[in-house]
Amino acid sequence: MASNEFVGRLIAATDGTLDEIAAGLREFDPAEVAVAVLGEVLARAPQFDGPAEPFVVQFELGANSYLVTLNEGKIEPGRLDEPWLVIRQDLAELVQAVFGPSCDHVTRDVFFKEEPGPTTWQQDDPWLGPRAEATKAAHQVLKACSVYHADLDTLAVRFDTDKWGGHWYTPHYQRHFAAYQAKRVTVLEIGIGGYDLPDVGGGSLLMWKHFFRRGLVYGLDIYDKTGLDQPRLQTIKGDQNDPVFLEQLGQSIGPIDIVVDDGSHLTEHVVTSFNALFPHVRPGGLYVIEDLQTSYWPGYGAGESMGLLKTLLDGLHHQEQVHPVTPGHTDLNIDSITFHHNIAFIHKGRNSEPGAPSWISRTGEAVQSWTP
Repeated sequence: MASNEFVGRLIAATDGTLDEIAAGLREFDPAEVAVAVLGEVLARAPQFDGPAEPFVVQFELGANSYLVTLNEGKIEPGRLDEPWLVIRQDLAELVQAVFGPSCDHVTRDVFFKEEPGPTTWQQDDPWLGPRAEATKAAHQVLKACSVYHADLDTLAVRFDTDKWGGHWYTPHYQRHFAAYQAKRVTVLEIGIGGYDLPDVGGGSLLMWKHFFRRGLVYGLDIYDKTGLDQPRLQTIKGDQNDPVFLEQLGQSIGPIDIVVDDGSHLTEHVVTSFNALFPHVRPGGLYVIEDLQTSYWPGYGAGESMGLLKTLLDGLHHQEQVHPVTPGHTDLNIDSITFHHNIAFIHKGRNSEPGAPSWISRTGEAVQSWTP
């Protein structure tokens, strides 16, 4: 399985023209590149209608050929004597189409198995069933081999996350995350779900992986969740209330473009995580806190997380304070905070706008005596 580090380097190599990508790929092992890009195709393909039974597609990528078995997740080098479906394409072009911000052009060839000899067509001809399956598979795979767009509502339903249908967050996420969708981003979500079961949960991590088609996604949980790891998706075991650990995590995977706190929802943990991780968010990035209703519930430590956000709002307007304040990191590096029901989006950006002119009275006296 390709590591996040390797796939990240591969994605970075796609920032350029097709000739530049081909030149950059010479630094990689072609077989490792092929397995990584076909793994991404295989991960995307199930969202499209495909054959109910495993179906083998033969990819011919330059001098090398690979067999991809749909619905079984198998990728192996080799050729079949009479494959039902063959996709022939330059490796660099396929990498650009799958991992790049755009695709210059597509020169792939698609071949179906030839019909068996001259025959009289019959409705129950046994050849027709596999031919129909090959057509479905071609549609499924070719969609996955192209520049890929998916909306968060659809992905939330596909991967069974309550960010749609439970909390109704995905329309807000779609609005705030759309500008990042085709970029090379690092996404960290706190809280994976599934309690202590190592291979249960992670629906929203899969949603992020498929939405950010060029992104690296990390999930943090108090339990070991390595059973969910896959290319471009890595889980990390740790405590979101441990500032030392979080500092090390930020240094390890940062700078981070997006943090989503869907963890314990204990307000102390929310505050600890924000204070430790926000400095590692890249300028222009977002820090999201979900389920703010717990800030009003005594059992979760009522007040702290909403109190944090109110303090950040005051910091956003530190220039307007009557008594001068020395601005801190968040005061200078948060340029907007957007609230929706039970969720807040904190945008990291330079807060350098000047305050109101000094000649405007802060006491209201000038306003009372002013006549239009």
